[in-house]
Amino acid sequence: MSSAPAPLARTPVGRLPLTRPVTLGVIVGSRGFFPHHLAAEGREAILKALGEAGARAIIPDVASTHYGAIESLAEARLCAEVFRHHRDEIDGILVTLPNFGDERAVANTIRFADLDVPVLVHAFPDDPAHMDLAQRRDSFCGKMSVCNNLRQYGIRYSLTAQHTSGPASASFKADLSAFAATCRVVRGLRHARIGLIGARPANFTTVRFSEKLLEHAGVSVETLDLSDVLGRIDRLGAGDKAVAAKQHAIELYSNCRDVPPAALTKMAKLGVVIDQWRDANELDAISIQCWSSLQENFGVVPCTIMSMASDSLLPAACEADVTGALSMLALVLAGGAPAALVDWNNNYGDDPDKAVVFHCSNLPRAIMVDEKPQMESNAILGGTFGRDNAFGTIVGRIKPNPFTYLRVSTDDSQGRIRAYMGEGDFTPDPLTTFGGYGVVHVPRLQELLAYICDNGFEHHVALVPARVSSVLAEALVKYLDWSVYHHRQGAPG
Repeated sequence: MSSAPAPLARTPVGRLPLTRPVTLGVIVGSRGFFPHHLAAEGREAILKALGEAGARAIIPDVASTHYGAIESLAEARLCAEVFRHHRDEIDGILVTLPNFGDERAVANTIRFADLDVPVLVHAFPDDPAHMDLAQRRDSFCGKMSVCNNLRQYGIRYSLTAQHTSGPASASFKADLSAFAATCRVVRGLRHARIGLIGARPANFTTVRFSEKLLEHAGVSVETLDLSDVLGRIDRLGAGDKAVAAKQHAIELYSNCRDVPPAALTKMAKLGVVIDQWRDANELDAISIQCWSSLQENFGVVPCTIMSMASDSLLPAACEADVTGALSMLALVLAGGAPAALVDWNNNYGDDPDKAVVFHCSNLPRAIMVDEKPQMESNAILGGTFGRDNAFGTIVGRIKPNPFTYLRVSTDDSQGRIRAYMGEGDFTPDPLTTFGGYGVVHVPRLQELLAYICDNGFEHHVALVPARVSSVLAEALVKYLDWSVYHHRQGAPG
C-alpha cells in the first residue's frame, strides 16, 4: 500500500462508506515485562494520529484494561465485546504495538469479535539512543509474532510500508490513508447494489455476466425494464417541479445552448425517473441499455444523465455493462474520485505503449479538460436514428492525469470473479476526433492487451484519476478472494 488515494472530489449521492469517516477498531498490544508506560503513551499517540487523519476509533475505555492496552484473555474478550457492540460501524481493525505486544491476546480479540474486516498491523520504532530496559520497545520483533499468530488463526491482515513507523510519520499517514481506502473497497463491494436498466443490447454479448456469482460475493443486481422507465416518464405531470429542477441542473452541468429544448426536457424526465428508482432501491451504481431503444422510442441518449451521476460518485455504465459499473464502483471507493468507463479503442501511431480510449460519451466532467463540457447529438447513433433523436452526448477530451484502470468480470466456466488492473497516464498528445476521448500511456501495454485477449476480457475498462492499484489489489485479492492480474507487477495475483 504505497500511494495514498486522492481526497474525495464530490459529495456522494449514494449510501457508500464515502459519506462518513472510516471507523477502526483499535487494539493496543502490550506484554508482561515490557515497559507498560510505552503502551499508555502509544495509545495516546495512535489515537491522536487517527484523529488528525479524520478516522474514528472504537477502543475500550482506558481504565477498563491494564494501561489501556490488551494483553490477557480477559482483556481480549472485553475488547472483542466492545467491537461486537459496534460491528455495524467498524470498517477495519488497527493493531498497534507500542511494545512487543501479546500475540495471543491480539489474535484472540480479532477471533472473538468475529467482524471479518481488514486488519492493519502497525509497530512503533525503537530509538537507538534509548535501548535500556525501561525504554526498549522490541515492537520490531513483536510484529512478526503477531503476524505469525494471525496467520495461524486464519485471520487476513495488511502491513505498513515500513516494518516500524511512528504514528506521526509521513509513512504511517500514507499507510493509514491507503488502509482506509482498502476498508472502503471491501465494505462497499461486499454490500454493493447495482441497478440494471433495460436488457443487454443484442449485439453486446461481451457484457454478459453472472448475476449469481455476484450475489454470492455480496453484490446484488436490481433490474428495471425500459418499458417501465418510459411509462413512469409518461406519468410525470406537466410542470413537474422535479423535472424543472433536473433540467436546470443539466443546463448548469453542460454547455447545451445548441440542444433543442424538447430534448432537454426529455433528458430531465429520464433523469428524474432514474434518480427516484435509484433512491428507492438504495443503489450504489447503475448500468443502462443505452443502445438503441431509447433513441428509437424516446428520442434522446442518456449520456448526460449518466455523466452527472458518475460525477457525483454514483457510477453509471453504458451498454448494460453491470460488471463495468462494478469496476467503476471499486475505483470510486479506492480513489474517492469520479470514475469513467471507456473502450480500449485505438492504437496511437506506432507507439506500443500508447493507445486511444474512447466513449461516445458519458464521461464525468471531473476528468475532462472543459469545466463545462459540450453536449451534442451522438455522432454514431444520430447517423442511424436522426440527429434530433440522439441529443445528450457529452463530448471532449480527458485531461492529462495519472490514472488507475480496472476491469472486473465474472467467469461462469470457472465459477469465479476475476479482474485485471494497473496504472498509467493520460497524455497531452495531439488527437482530433469525436465523442469523449483521451490518449493513454501504459507501460508494457502490448503485454496487457495480449493478457486481455488471451483471457477473454471485455473491451470496456474503468478508469479513475488516482494511483490506487495497490489498494485495489489488497482489497480484491487478500480480503475478497477474487482472481486478479496486477499489470504493474507483471504477474497474475
